[in-house]
Amino acid sequence: MRNHLWMSVATIAVLALGACSPKAEQKADNALNDTGAAVSGVLNSTDNVIDNAQQALTTTPTGQEFADAAAKSDAFEIEAAKLAATNAQSPAVKEFAKMMVAAHTESTAKIKAAAKAASPAIAPNATLTEDQADDLAELKALKGAEFDKEYMDGQADAHEDALELMRKYAADGTVASLKQAAGEIAPIVEKHLSKARALDKD
Repeated sequence: MRNHLWMSVATIAVLALGACSPKAEQKADNALNDTGAAVSGVLNSTDNVIDNAQQALTTTPTGQEFADAAAKSDAFEIEAAKLAATNAQSPAVKEFAKMMVAAHTESTAKIKAAAKAASPAIAPNATLTEDQADDLAELKALKGAEFDKEYMDGQADAHEDALELMRKYAADGTVASLKQAAGEIAPIVEKHLSKARALDKD
């Protein structure tokens, strides 16, 4: 966008210079430089507005929203890992899935305890989203190396989302018990994400 706009301004200026005297050309050059600076300034301001708007859209979830999102994430991870126990081919993928069942069962317990300690108490809703249910259905139809690839692709994506959720709530959450739980879970999710990315490349 910047290049196209700059080229349009430059083209107009060059055409005008063809009929100008040397003195007029100097004035035109100065005007062109001033115009370029003005255009750059406007575009930079626009970029800043867009960046600020994107940041504003990334709002901190409420305690209920966070608890629900965390519960759904854990439920999805556990169900997907159970499929890997039977459908996966790679021993490394099966080992990763085994770790997921243990870790996300522990995470579920931590979130439930933190939600219960909130005032008023929060009851997490672990019902899978439509997208999560669709992803599980796709995984069920796969076996062997094909399953391994799809499962690890999904694990990398899911843990990126989970890490963003945990970090965001740990930093800006309003329910103290859930905020603490998010802070404790985030480093674990980060380790899982690194492992998932490594296996996804194999």
